[in-house]
Amino acid sequence: MKKLYLLGLATALACSPALAADQATAGSSKDAFITDLLGRMTLDEKIGQLRLISIGPEMTHEQIAKEIAAGHIGGTFNSVTRPENRPMQDAAMNSRLKIPMFFAYDVIHGHRTIFPIGLGLASSWDMDAIGLSARTAAREAAADSLDMTFGPMVDISRDPRWGRSSEGFGEDTYLVSRIAKVMVQGYQGKDVSAPDSIMAAVKHFALYGGVEGGRDYNTVDMSPNRMYQDYLPPYRAALDAGAGGVMVALNSINGVPATSNTWLMQDLLRRDWGFKGLTVSDHGAILELVKHGVARDGREAAKLAIHAGIDLSMNDMVYGAELPGLVKSGEVPEAEIDNAVREVLSAKYDMGLFADPYRRLGKAAEDPADTNAESRLHREESRSVARRSMVLLKNAGNTLPLKKAGTIAVIGPLADAPIDMMGSWSAAGQPTQSVTLLRGIREAVGNQAQVVYAKGANVTNDRNSVAFLNRIIFDRTEVEIDPRPAQEMIDEALKAAANADVIVAAVGESRGMSHESASRTTLEIPPPQRALLTALRATGKPLVLVLMNGRPLSLVRENEEADAMLETWFSGTEGGHAIADLLFGDYNPSGKLPVTFPRSVGQVPMYYSHLTIGRPFTPGKAGNYTSQYFDEDTSPLFPFGYGLSYTTFDVSDVRLSADRIKRGDTLKASVTVRNSGKRDGETVVQLYLHDVTASMARPIKELKNFQKVFLKAGERKEVTFTLSEDDLKFYNIKLEYAAEPGDFDVQIGLDSQDVKQARFELL
Repeated sequence: MKKLYLLGLATALACSPALAADQATAGSSKDAFITDLLGRMTLDEKIGQLRLISIGPEMTHEQIAKEIAAGHIGGTFNSVTRPENRPMQDAAMNSRLKIPMFFAYDVIHGHRTIFPIGLGLASSWDMDAIGLSARTAAREAAADSLDMTFGPMVDISRDPRWGRSSEGFGEDTYLVSRIAKVMVQGYQGKDVSAPDSIMAAVKHFALYGGVEGGRDYNTVDMSPNRMYQDYLPPYRAALDAGAGGVMVALNSINGVPATSNTWLMQDLLRRDWGFKGLTVSDHGAILELVKHGVARDGREAAKLAIHAGIDLSMNDMVYGAELPGLVKSGEVPEAEIDNAVREVLSAKYDMGLFADPYRRLGKAAEDPADTNAESRLHREESRSVARRSMVLLKNAGNTLPLKKAGTIAVIGPLADAPIDMMGSWSAAGQPTQSVTLLRGIREAVGNQAQVVYAKGANVTNDRNSVAFLNRIIFDRTEVEIDPRPAQEMIDEALKAAANADVIVAAVGESRGMSHESASRTTLEIPPPQRALLTALRATGKPLVLVLMNGRPLSLVRENEEADAMLETWFSGTEGGHAIADLLFGDYNPSGKLPVTFPRSVGQVPMYYSHLTIGRPFTPGKAGNYTSQYFDEDTSPLFPFGYGLSYTTFDVSDVRLSADRIKRGDTLKASVTVRNSGKRDGETVVQLYLHDVTASMARPIKELKNFQKVFLKAGERKEVTFTLSEDDLKFYNIKLEYAAEPGDFDVQIGLDSQDVKQARFELL
């Protein structure tokens, strides 16, 4: 019977992949289906499934179609429309075994509708908002025929010099892990095979955010304890949430590149974590093993990567060129090829492509007449999420919210910059469809106020930086330089501000400054913008800074000069409307920082959960022979978890359900939160723990939970957190994950510094 069934399955596959999948589902398991298919594949066809080809100048569409028809390509990326992808799937259906293609893309913070960058999403501390952004992006991407995204990006980053800080969700392990889960669930939905879902491939595995000096692609050297405690959990959270894929990092880990790291890929990922999904190299990373100095040539690089467990070779030619010879020589067992191919076929099966290769492509007659049509956007969702992502950093004298009256001067190089509003890795987003700050303010006030505008300064006048920024994203002009003298531009801004009641200045970075390969040695706003702000301050007019940036900036002078500062990051398609909603009080700010803002780059790395030390600096006391900088305040400018509102909130003392608990018990920690101001608003109540005495130095505090609560003016609410033994565990010197008996401080407040504290003991 089994032989007859497999014979029938083979016949069905040759005739109809959809029928084959139906029969496989009804009469056998996925494993049996894939095992049968593998048994009928030639070695060349197997190796072809391991090739992930970039749509670009490397290969023409005609060459790609020919290779697909021969069974030599498993998937592509960077083609993002149905008309582009359908001919390739047609070619796959003309191949001998009719194995479907899959199509992937970097859908990071939106697809056609762009949402705030990762740091902005994290600033919402709102899992519903973050989930909405991912679900919307998945639906749009699937409607464009995409099957997979290389996301979410969950690298912990504690050095803001690193340009890719903008893509991730900040410095904190717990917060990033929570977000990782929600993003995966948003992309994949309830069923990853559904026509409106895409498979998530979490990246970059692993530790990419820990590159030395914040310099992209640099080495990572990290103790096992820090690795397990701080940097690895977000990847694990994404996989536990069901992510079907993993993109492998470009960096080395303690001297061994991730792409050839058998401990990372086999021992940790496959054996310890039990991951059975798809692994993908980063772009060109296999051949880069030669430059890392661990492979002599492409042949050895391919051997190292396949041994380590890299299934898909992204935009590398080495698998196709070298694996046949390596198998023939016996250096690579064909069983290793089979293992990798099995994962690729399994992912395609899970995405529903064997059941219907055109599941997300649909019929040609149903293709949108205009791929970029306005009707394909989700503006309401983008605006809602963007409003929740912004952080009010300063509001002296209740400068904000502004009145929709009088004259408002909108000034700055980022005030009318649609491309920058979208941020890095903005997928298929169109700059012409993004709302700038200037447009948002004008539409918000209508005929009620006069709005005057001046650019005032270039983002930067450094020619080398401009040349770099105009090459970094697809070799197109990202930063346009106004050739006028700097003083002439400032004078124009001052003229615009002369009769204004308030100045709104949009300053910060162009989006390319916070991008892959865009590391910086300074965190300051570039000099032309600094000079503009000093001139605007001298007018004596109320000065509101709208910050646009993809990393924490050093804002000491800005904090002194501005009356109000609103951190908006790069806020996406509806950014201008969302910012205006906050500026005029139509929405009350509720965002909190997911990263620490240092006073200067000299404090980096700076993060709130640093380890306890023997000679800590105590504010207000002499700093001699303590851990501090003698030439600058040791504290951050803005701490992790910080964010203001147009109202005020009070938090009561912490109440514990017990002062001693046994292993296996739970503890309740409660506070009463009161909106003590005159406006309704939301805030994020944050719970931190400190393990007072342990077998090794522990962080001064660690985020363990939070709740976002809405309170009407004058309203009170009790907020209760439940702590279990798992919340007290950490990786000890033996890398055992366990809780140790002793005292623990529970800290609850509105940011990592503004907390109330109580203590309990674990027996």
